[in-house]
Amino acid sequence: MLMDSTGQQAIDTATAGVIARPPLIFLGGVLLGLVLDRLLPLPFQILAIGPVYLIAGGFVIALGLGVFIAGIRSLSRAATPVPTNRPARVLVTTGIHGWTRNPIYLGMFLIYAGIGIAARSPWTLLLTLPLGITIRYGVVAREEAYLERRFGDAYRDYKARVRRWL
Repeated sequence: MLMDSTGQQAIDTATAGVIARPPLIFLGGVLLGLVLDRLLPLPFQILAIGPVYLIAGGFVIALGLGVFIAGIRSLSRAATPVPTNRPARVLVTTGIHGWTRNPIYLGMFLIYAGIGIAARSPWTLLLTLPLGITIRYGVVAREEAYLERRFGDAYRDYKARVRRWL
């Protein structure tokens, strides 16, 4: 329980201060990629024989959904909020969070890539790098700094044990 300087219980309202809600960042990347495919078609295509691109994209999307849902369930079971604009209540280090510190974002990246493959969208796939940089520095770095302030040595120990992505 946090206490203020007068000894009264304090309400923790601090958050990570990310640049934008991550689902909106990913959605923006997909939409931008699909629009660019129409407006500025690239001279190369994503080649696939028959429905291979749909099957491969669907598989990557399904894998991403599984990782994403496992991350959400892990946080929900610990009764800590999922949205980045709400304060974390507990540090979750078990379940899928014992394998990757960012399962929800990892799942979103897989879903994003699967959409790019299934839609045969070269722009969507090319935008993965700027999207990754945006998520890494505009979201994850801010969350990590916040969690380190919030949970101190427990978070530093967790960071030393579990990789950021895989």
